[in-house]
Amino acid sequence: MAVGLLKKALPRLGLAVPAWPGVRCMTSRLYGTAAAQTQIHQPDNSVGSDKILTEPLKHPDFFHLSELFSLKDLFDARVHLGHKIGCRHRLMEQYLFGCRLEQDILDLDQTMEHLQQALNFTAHVAYRRGIILFVSRNRQFTHLIESMARDCGEYAHCRYWQGGLLTNANVQYGKGVRLPDLIVFLSTLNNVFQQHVAVRDAAKMNIPTVGIVDSNCNPSLLTYPVPGNDDSGPAVELYCKLFRMTINRAKDKRRQMEILYGLKSQND
Repeated sequence: MAVGLLKKALPRLGLAVPAWPGVRCMTSRLYGTAAAQTQIHQPDNSVGSDKILTEPLKHPDFFHLSELFSLKDLFDARVHLGHKIGCRHRLMEQYLFGCRLEQDILDLDQTMEHLQQALNFTAHVAYRRGIILFVSRNRQFTHLIESMARDCGEYAHCRYWQGGLLTNANVQYGKGVRLPDLIVFLSTLNNVFQQHVAVRDAAKMNIPTVGIVDSNCNPSLLTYPVPGNDDSGPAVELYCKLFRMTINRAKDKRRQMEILYGLKSQND
């Protein structure tokens, strides 16, 4: 019995266990089993999930969105056409290329850069399974925007915006309601003179926003303002096409990454 107590105490003190006759085999069996159990490695699925989320952040254009459009595409869609000089907003002067026949001309080089950033951010939100809401008050594009949102599995709001849908959501919809992770404004104006209420409400709730801003719009409250024509048919069709392709590409990439790392974890 004394030998057994001493054999248990010595390893805790960091000392070697002496080899007494008769207990050598039992000691090796007991401590050998314990060592073998601690060396068993269980596969950690969290490593694969972390790679799925962090891998896209290592590349500036992980989804290859720069190949979706060119400057000529923007020009052909008349994205560069602004409003009359009298309607110009002072905060939009930095995005102007010039003026022709008293009509503002937007700088398409800046439009390409800002649109690329906006699409990239939208793709990352869709890749992480975020909720994206498209907002517009142009009635002529209501069907187009709603169809685009339905095709990419997201949401659209093209009707009258009731105040407090974002800032008072817990009262109107109940506790635990999930707000959008991103709001895309294809038109930031409620009418000719008034900004859309959701632009201000989204800024209050710290919800990221992407907005197409014409020469008569205020881009100060938007997270990713994109200078461009917001009331021309070809321009809005191009925006809808780009956002639909971006979101679908991001969701397809997420499924591919899950399959890839799922097979790797099984093989390991």
